[in-house]
Amino acid sequence: MTLYKRQIRLMGCSFELGLVQANSQRAEELLNMAIVEMQNIEECLSEFKRGSVTWHINQMRVGEKFSLNKDVYSLIERSIQISKLTHGAFDISVGALKDLYVFDKNHFDPPSEMLINQALKKVGSDKIDLDPSSLSISKQVEGVKISFAGIGKGYAADQVKKLWKAKGVQNGFINASGDLCAFGQSPKGKAWKVGILHPEDKEQILLYIPLKDASLATSGDYEQYFVHNGKRCSHTIHPQTGLPVDYLKSVSVISPSAELSDALATAVTCMGVEKGLDFIDRLPHTYAAFVNQHNELFLSKGVQYEKGNI
Repeated sequence: MTLYKRQIRLMGCSFELGLVQANSQRAEELLNMAIVEMQNIEECLSEFKRGSVTWHINQMRVGEKFSLNKDVYSLIERSIQISKLTHGAFDISVGALKDLYVFDKNHFDPPSEMLINQALKKVGSDKIDLDPSSLSISKQVEGVKISFAGIGKGYAADQVKKLWKAKGVQNGFINASGDLCAFGQSPKGKAWKVGILHPEDKEQILLYIPLKDASLATSGDYEQYFVHNGKRCSHTIHPQTGLPVDYLKSVSVISPSAELSDALATAVTCMGVEKGLDFIDRLPHTYAAFVNQHNELFLSKGVQYEKGNI
């Protein structure tokens, strides 16, 4: 059995797909299927592609309804449930706030308090209505905009995993710029594993997390951050304050679902170490690793890991 891999840039990040197969032709067919699946998801969910489902939703006015296919309806429904679970720390309706920020390490002009307060009036999953009878969405407030940036990569990874398993694939992974969804085993018969990088040095691995039928997603400011008033701030905007998060450099969440790990990584980044650890410890089969502004590492209960190269 051989590990076959493919790299492609989609959904604003670099994906690496890998699966274990005995036949190279079949492996290539399966990799191509996965890429088509993710391309279709990107065309549907991207907030930047004119004509996408997200684009249509964000163009809607109050009083209008937009019909969704079953998969997107269910994704939005789950997103709202996660928002309730995290008490608003994760929210797909954060689009109006995202529009206020341009992330540039060299220059940053913060939006005014007035603009932030205006945008906050358009944020909140309670301002989105879903109609299960028609599988449609509507808004309660003008200007509400959704973004799948905090859950879309995980959703796509889960969909590829589902597709491959339906085709008989027993061992594989989907890696979205370090967010890893893995199932089965590596060709060596061992669990797949992902390294959590030191926020200040990509050559240094804090620890390795073994994954078997699990997913790990990281929310951090490795690439996108800015310094304002002496503080290093990440690209994650807190949906309740409208301000960039400035107290964590990295959060990695491990759970059975890539979609859930993706969303929870964003949520606990907004919660901070103390509240985030308490929250994660209350969830079944879910674990997390936090790195604060002082590069201190905190682990939730039950995390299985191997030491890194530090």
